[in-house]
Amino acid sequence: MAGNSYGTLFKLTTFGESHGEALGGIIDGCPPGIVLDFDAIQYEMNRRKPGQSAIVTQRKEADEVQFLSGLFEGKTTGTPIGFIIPNTNQKSDDYAHIKNSYRPSHADYVYEKKYGIRDYRGGGRSSARETACRVVAGAIAKQVLPSIKINAFVSSVGDIFIDKPYQELDFSKTESNPVRCPDEATATKMEAHIKEIKKQGDTVGGTITCVIQNVPIGLGEPVFDKLHAELGKAMLSINAVKGFEFGSGFCGARMKGSEHNDLYNADGTTKSNLSGGIQGGISNGMDIYFRVAFKPVATLIQRQEALTTSGEIIETQGKGRHDPCVVPRAVPIVEAMAALVLADFYLLNKIYQ
Repeated sequence: MAGNSYGTLFKLTTFGESHGEALGGIIDGCPPGIVLDFDAIQYEMNRRKPGQSAIVTQRKEADEVQFLSGLFEGKTTGTPIGFIIPNTNQKSDDYAHIKNSYRPSHADYVYEKKYGIRDYRGGGRSSARETACRVVAGAIAKQVLPSIKINAFVSSVGDIFIDKPYQELDFSKTESNPVRCPDEATATKMEAHIKEIKKQGDTVGGTITCVIQNVPIGLGEPVFDKLHAELGKAMLSINAVKGFEFGSGFCGARMKGSEHNDLYNADGTTKSNLSGGIQGGISNGMDIYFRVAFKPVATLIQRQEALTTSGEIIETQGKGRHDPCVVPRAVPIVEAMAALVLADFYLLNKIYQ
């Protein structure tokens, strides 16, 4: 299987399955001499891990990272950083009923057709549990980029949206509620909606907005490796993501150029920021902001049709522990992937200096 690595200079390769012994990764290209804050790494893992609130999957995993290489006396050595995250709470029997069938809107069918074999336990390699490795690497990437601030938050659940621009939000409130929405009134509505959806045995989608501040001018490698193109690729690689837009996004398609152009101030900043902090594929020093759309989780605790390996249509029902809405736990994943992109471009940019 190809496609298990991301990055050029700061590169992450992940391995492992949802119900295997462990997940893990190798980070290559991390600069030497960085004093790692291991508490900060575990904090990010705790934000992503299952079982953290009543509105997420109740699978219980400590998600404690074990580092195997690339560190000495708490500092990075410049050699590959190897790590594992043991799986301790698998319940593989919950998936025995789908051994010979394909769940709708999952990767079951395409994995088996492509590889001739699949791990049906929790989706195997296609499980969102793989993203735990990304959060480890992203937490380290954030420490490579100490001056850059990356804040993601849930901006919608179903048809409930924050109706304020991000500039009016207090990002310190994002972690004050289980939905990870910094607008408290909206968060209360979102949480109630997710709980109601869960009672129905159904699921709901949503969006995450990410704001990146203090980005230096010059990150991005045109023509094909534009900064926003890499951010889009990184976000679209996350499980359940169906859309990505940055800056004015699709709203910009309805505007006139006279409305959309970001006019300059004398110091090179711009009066508006519909460009989303990126012009010509290169960061311009303004805030980078984008939105990521997540579909409803495909596993329903309801009866629905499924296809068997012998070509029959049967009725099936999801079992086990699943998220009714993935977006609250995906916030640290979005931040992690943004950090990986920026760390890679930051190191690439140093070549020109």
